[in-house]
Amino acid sequence: MISLTSIDPALVARIDHVEKLIGRTPLYGIQHAFSKPGVQLFAKLEWQQLGQSVKARPAFQILKDALLSGQLHPGKRLLDASSGNTAIAYASIGAALGIAVTICLPENASPGRKHMLQALGAEVIFTSPLEGTDGAQAVAKEMASARPDRYFYADQYNNPNNWKAHYYSTAREVYHQSCGKLTHFVAGLGTSGTFTGTTRKLREVNPNIEFIALQPDSPMHGLEGWKHMETAQVPGIYDETLADRIQEVSTTAALDWQQRFAQTEGMLLSLSAAANLAGAIQVAEAIDEGLIVTLFPDDGSKEVMN
Repeated sequence: MISLTSIDPALVARIDHVEKLIGRTPLYGIQHAFSKPGVQLFAKLEWQQLGQSVKARPAFQILKDALLSGQLHPGKRLLDASSGNTAIAYASIGAALGIAVTICLPENASPGRKHMLQALGAEVIFTSPLEGTDGAQAVAKEMASARPDRYFYADQYNNPNNWKAHYYSTAREVYHQSCGKLTHFVAGLGTSGTFTGTTRKLREVNPNIEFIALQPDSPMHGLEGWKHMETAQVPGIYDETLADRIQEVSTTAALDWQQRFAQTEGMLLSLSAAANLAGAIQVAEAIDEGLIVTLFPDDGSKEVMN
């Protein structure tokens, strides 16, 4: 780790400014889409931060650590693979910090995500739509290996700063915003950073909380960013011992809840957020009392934008 005194003071000031725009998202109480006596259901509205998704937290933590450690500087480009949301977070935060960003992105990413990356000035390398994020990772690794002088490879799937971002921010917000009364935490598995970091910290605070990880119900699914762990390339940061149980969610259920939530709560969720909702409601339907918290990683604006 290099000394802070050796870093450009203007860059340090930019980091401090951006940090104030990360996290601190509201906890929303769901009342109309689902209700059950004795059970409360809440969700963090994660699109309400710079980068417009939950991925802003790990993207910022990764960028900050790389800059302060000297691994990344304005002369290098940040390189990573993403299904879309982390890419947009990198591009947004990178623009604010003066860091160029290159993203390996599956070609079947939504038009909205592609449009936003272009607007933010990111360089996008499109990869096979058939190989998903696993294929995008392979391309990113090859590029980083070939040009270590040009790229800092962030490697979100294996970078511990991914889960640490949630350990130090998301978990604390969830606990304090629920007044320490949460009984269940529910979140989907993609890079697994959200579930891993939040669960690790909350277990330290209250080991009686039940932690439920969600995954698609089949390898061929439509939940962008999620992984079917039995058949996908498992992220290095994933800790299979953390979940009390793993629960499956179908793409159909997510689509149904996406529409129902828009019509009852007035919010258009992304499909991954609707999948978290579907999983949390499965938990709610099986208990008689409790306070359940999940996250809405992003809203649906990037899925409908042309």
